[in-house]
Amino acid sequence: MKGITRFALRLAPGLLAMSMVLPRGMCGAQEVGTPVSTPAGDGSSSVFAPSGWLEVITPIQDRIDLKVFGFYIGELDVPTAQVDVTVRATKFLSITPSYMYYSVPASGLNKLAPRPVFKDSYHENQFRIDGTLTFSIGKLELANRNMYVRRFRPAPADDMNRYRGRIWAGYPVAVMGNVWKPFAFYEAFYDAGGAGWNKDRLSGGVTLPLVKNVWFQPSYMFEKSDGLKDVNYLLFGLVIRAKP
Repeated sequence: MKGITRFALRLAPGLLAMSMVLPRGMCGAQEVGTPVSTPAGDGSSSVFAPSGWLEVITPIQDRIDLKVFGFYIGELDVPTAQVDVTVRATKFLSITPSYMYYSVPASGLNKLAPRPVFKDSYHENQFRIDGTLTFSIGKLELANRNMYVRRFRPAPADDMNRYRGRIWAGYPVAVMGNVWKPFAFYEAFYDAGGAGWNKDRLSGGVTLPLVKNVWFQPSYMFEKSDGLKDVNYLLFGLVIRAKP
């Protein structure tokens, strides 16, 4: 039983895997991470998870935006809520503290685990803060995000630190009078407590303008975590920016 409990506390903390990247000047959603390494299996099979998300951006001051997110990962039945405050410190640097809460049902845990052993749900609170450097080479836009995460986990687990590093690239393309922005990114995760580098993400998609201050973003993301099933995410996002 203790082994199952330890596995659940490692598995749950990252089920949500939304990594949305928006038009330049709009910071990407601060997504939840997927499971970390576990000796319970080899993670050789995979899960397909169509998912949706909504972001509402409200300018607070000239350099400060309040962002509210809602996510839902299909197949795993995982909802989450998140609040960010993005501060554009300089032309190239933005700082974003954020808070996130999510809950994972036992059915979602069992779909990711090598063997179905869970009967109880899992929930977690996270505080994060990240710094993102953004710059351009011609029309090519590049960004490097470094994030610290403090994970507040239910007993008997201890709270835990996590590092996430992401490299992103986007390129605007004119299509019928509009600007479409294809993008791609790679992200790596490091968990304290002996887990180490245990997860990688690779994603690609496109940001499409619908009407003024509204964008649609379809994307695909592949996620590989030590000891767990691979996850293939088909993501559909909607971004709404309120008028200042």
